[in-house]
Amino acid sequence: MARIVRGALLQASWTGDKESMVEKHIGYARQAAEQGAQVMCFQELFYGPYFCQVQDRKFYSYTEQIPNGPTTEKMQKLAQETKMVLIVPMYEEENTGVYYNTAAVINADGTYLGKYRKTHIPQIDGFWEKFYFRPGNLGYPVFDTAVGKVGVYICYDRHFPEGARMLGLNGAEIVFIPSATSRGLSQHLWRIEQTSHAIANGYFVGTINRVGIEKEIGPNDFYGQSYFCTPRGEFVGEVGHAYDEELLIRDLDLDLVKDVRNTWQFYRDRRPEMYDKIVEA
Repeated sequence: MARIVRGALLQASWTGDKESMVEKHIGYARQAAEQGAQVMCFQELFYGPYFCQVQDRKFYSYTEQIPNGPTTEKMQKLAQETKMVLIVPMYEEENTGVYYNTAAVINADGTYLGKYRKTHIPQIDGFWEKFYFRPGNLGYPVFDTAVGKVGVYICYDRHFPEGARMLGLNGAEIVFIPSATSRGLSQHLWRIEQTSHAIANGYFVGTINRVGIEKEIGPNDFYGQSYFCTPRGEFVGEVGHAYDEELLIRDLDLDLVKDVRNTWQFYRDRRPEMYDKIVEA
């Protein structure tokens, strides 16, 4: 019997405030559950705007403790209610002044499983992330969830194949890559890099980009086009809309992971003893 997991991704536009953004995502999560989704990922920094378009200390107010903050607790209740695994990207406060770009992973029974902190932090025009985030320090955890082994990589991380490989080595079957990336900068890479991670590492990828222009924050035009792809790099169904908010729900045949890895023996044939320069500073 095929091992089918129904996954959901939400590419959303900014509502203008945190509370309504959280409620929007709760509403879409319930819609996804009604359609049989078993796992769902929200977009990068899901409950806020992409404030890294500017450098302004007022946005430090969006930080929360994870898992002891109000949004994590609310998402645990939502996971329990909907019986879905949830990947929830938030702005984490470890201590005052020490903040991370983080995704919490919550199991289908509402259990908090852990978190991934974004490892690679950009600092370029319109993506002033070093102003807001310390680089992640938790490695590349893979979480044993109700739908299988789940890993997370966040936005700028996707430009670095090393972490994507680490997630594969740690056993990931599905890797979620929530993002906020703008039209004209890396759009031509969007359908290449993440399908390449799937192919090179033999796992499914579910990736999200938000949509629209957050005019009160900055000019970045987020181009959507969220998608799931197989370990062969094939899109599962249509890619998300380039402009409109959209809930994507797709069936993922996780038996493909074993099939692809037994065909393309990348883990068997890799030569780590030859790659020493990769880890040289």
